[in-house]
Amino acid sequence: MKFSMIFEAQLVDPTPERERQVIHDCVEQAVFAEEMGFDRIWAVEHHSLTQYAHMSASEIFLTWVAARTWKIRIGHGVVTMPFAYQHPVRVAERAAMLDVLSGGRVDIGAGRGATRQEMSMYGVNPEDTYPQMEEALRIFSAAWREPEFEWHGSLDIGPGAILPRPVQDPHPPLFMACSKHDTLKLAAELGIGALVMGFAGADDVRAMRKVYDEAIATRTGERLVSDRVNDHLSALCPTIVLDDAERALRLGTRGQRFFAESIAHWYGNAPAPTGYAEDEDHVGALDRGREELVARLHEANIPARPVDTGTYNADHAYGSAGTAIAYVEQLREIGVDEVMCLIQMGTVPQEACMETIRQWGEKVIPHFRALEQEG
Repeated sequence: MKFSMIFEAQLVDPTPERERQVIHDCVEQAVFAEEMGFDRIWAVEHHSLTQYAHMSASEIFLTWVAARTWKIRIGHGVVTMPFAYQHPVRVAERAAMLDVLSGGRVDIGAGRGATRQEMSMYGVNPEDTYPQMEEALRIFSAAWREPEFEWHGSLDIGPGAILPRPVQDPHPPLFMACSKHDTLKLAAELGIGALVMGFAGADDVRAMRKVYDEAIATRTGERLVSDRVNDHLSALCPTIVLDDAERALRLGTRGQRFFAESIAHWYGNAPAPTGYAEDEDHVGALDRGREELVARLHEANIPARPVDTGTYNADHAYGSAGTAIAYVEQLREIGVDEVMCLIQMGTVPQEACMETIRQWGEKVIPHFRALEQEG
């Protein structure tokens, strides 16, 4: 089982100065993650989602991190693939250049960038997002295989060389953001890894693992985007771990509350989040937020699914290292291939993020490495 971290670059009350600081804080966390034994970092790509994600140019962030590290894998989690955001050839060139400079450490995740805000900034048609994301993945897997490449589909490309060539042969591993069962099935059919939201808890991750595995078992191979299949499921694990377990719970649920309200704002037109006092009842606030969302969904005759309400679930790896180990034990039993730690949430102070990384590196990750050696 692998261990990773994901970065959104969230912040409360954004100013240019705070924004700069949080981006540098994320770099510091990523470099420390390598020292503490993490296998990979992921950086999102979002556009114009104030507070929720200021990580708009993840290829620059990841290059900066790669230059300061030597073994941790560098993951795009994810690149927005619809063509109005960026041409697939340009993404392939950038990814290959980073693969060369990092010594073959790059992973590429695909996403739709499907908030109204992001699509309006780039003129993306919502109906194009799924087909263009899949076509971009096919372009990548083809472009990196031959000295001269051409493509004739929605785009007419080439013939021409895609330079440089990546270190990883035939190409860096491919992934896809999966928030729904339908996208999990699609990832399995395409033969690419699944990056899944784990907010709803271990039971929901178990259900997603089952959907992914069943789709892998029944696929015909006709939709594979590459002959290099990557059947890998990475599950999000929100976590804050401190010696003071009660404070870790307060900081973790406070950060998750900010995260949940940010998502609700940009994806569901809810009010923007605000900062909160550390000693508020954030667990209670999350419970109330879930109840209010369920009520709104019921009024609209929409079933309340775990994917919709999961961000309000506070049962995560918040507390001591023992709490985190117990939660990850559930993910291990489910068969998760990678635990993707969400530590950098908008209200979590930098020292708590760094201490959490240290606790995982000194106590949590070694526990599972030892189990693997025994097995």
